[in-house]
Amino acid sequence: MNEFSHPLLLSGRYRPLQNILAYDDFNQGQCGWIDLMNNFVLEGHKPRPSIVTKHRWGPVMLSNANFGYAGTHGAMNGLYSLKLATRPEANPYEQPPAPGAMSMAIKRMTSLPFANSGKLQLEMWYAYTPEQDRAGIGEKDIRAFGALFDIQDTEHRYFSAARYVNSVNGTLARKWQYAQAADVTDSEWAYDTEGDWCKRGIDPVWFGKRQSNGDADSFKWVPGGEEVLCYNESDDKINWSYFRLTIDTQRREYCELQSGRSTYSLQGVQPTLVAPYRGITSLLNPVIWIEADTTRRVFLFVDSVLISAE
Repeated sequence: MNEFSHPLLLSGRYRPLQNILAYDDFNQGQCGWIDLMNNFVLEGHKPRPSIVTKHRWGPVMLSNANFGYAGTHGAMNGLYSLKLATRPEANPYEQPPAPGAMSMAIKRMTSLPFANSGKLQLEMWYAYTPEQDRAGIGEKDIRAFGALFDIQDTEHRYFSAARYVNSVNGTLARKWQYAQAADVTDSEWAYDTEGDWCKRGIDPVWFGKRQSNGDADSFKWVPGGEEVLCYNESDDKINWSYFRLTIDTQRREYCELQSGRSTYSLQGVQPTLVAPYRGITSLLNPVIWIEADTTRRVFLFVDSVLISAE
């Protein structure tokens, strides 16, 4: 890490809590962020059967953001960002995600004592765009993107997530959501599938039925969460935007979502608490993702991520 990327010098870009758990400047490498994939635990290294197929999700990579006309964008600070790239696949919004329609990056961590006794926060600078493979502006081809914490303490597992719904079946929505499961059964959570291994509240990014108006059994709308982000005027011009999600791990509640200059209070709102899973006590996994709305590759570029706690 060079002197210009040290977190203590980033007060103008980040507002970390007291203890910095990870500062990931992707000029230094992938910093532990990898594809989120299946658990290959069955005979022949096969995954558990599920209605949602994750092994074809788009890859995570380092990128200097090259475009045919603009050339090399680089990152907001330096040359490399973390790039999440879907495949050119998508189902209608109301159906389960198509294989390849998402790209998800995960950093596998465990909680530290001070990270489990108060606030936990993820900040990032990011940009988004589709592949520049056709005429026009492809903003409507990006369905959604967001970030979450997957946490398990001694009593519960839960997902705290913020999702920006950009487009629903080709119609711009431009609203924020937070993860909280509707009052449905495990079967309904898995698109009316019997015997799927997942439980209500787990993996809200791809489970939970969705409706044509953007509603979802896995997410609720942030009050006043309508926001038009800076997309720019062509698909090869990317603008870096700020994101922050703060939660309280002691109370198991949301605190606040910030997007650019807009701040949304989520004080007192709880994620969905689920009985703990075997073998993952103290789990603290941050996840970033992007979803395609059409059969076109879409990209999320992440300049850097800062995870902090107090």
